[in-house]
Amino acid sequence: MASRKVWLAWLMLAIAGAAVAHPFDYRIDTVHSQVLFSVDHDGYSKPVGRLKITRGWLRFDPDDWAASKVVADIDPASVDLGDKGWDAAVTGRNFLDTAKFPLAHFVSFKVTQTGKGAGVIDGRLTLHGVTLPVKVDFTVNRVGVTMFGFETIAGFSGHAQLDRTRFGMTAFPKAIGTDVSIRLEIEAVLDRQAEYDYRQAEDKSTGSRARAAAQH
Repeated sequence: MASRKVWLAWLMLAIAGAAVAHPFDYRIDTVHSQVLFSVDHDGYSKPVGRLKITRGWLRFDPDDWAASKVVADIDPASVDLGDKGWDAAVTGRNFLDTAKFPLAHFVSFKVTQTGKGAGVIDGRLTLHGVTLPVKVDFTVNRVGVTMFGFETIAGFSGHAQLDRTRFGMTAFPKAIGTDVSIRLEIEAVLDRQAEYDYRQAEDKSTGSRARAAAQH
């Protein structure tokens, strides 16, 4: 009886996965994808830092850009400016406050093609506990099979501008620039189960955060 229940559970999961499978879905390759940011430092320079994408998926049909979609989670605590002290300052209470806001989330609601290989993503970014609309200009670099023929990869580059004060990060306005430039370099692997797998991981992560919060 127990084995039958297990078998039925696996069958239900397979059916659920098939229900959301889409031939143009891609899993964001978190190893080969980067979020880069740059902000003015008291007029002397514009240092560049990096953030890691925890997980995400996208849908891209080259013949129907309007059907495209992007969902991604970014780890604010992964800030890398090349110096541990500087990293600690940016992730601390004056700015990202990652202890209180451990996740940044982006989801698109509209994708528009603006030219050959170029488009605009209209989405919502949740950062530092604030959700605001964000526009991302992007280009499609390449969609094709890897040289070994194992996977189909889609590659994109994008950029956006954020006003950090609108997300509630208002510290040191005279020393640290208000406008933050964002650059995106994204590779994604064709994966019909990408959306389903993302949802499963998201549910698991949400449950873990809820349990951690309850313990405190």
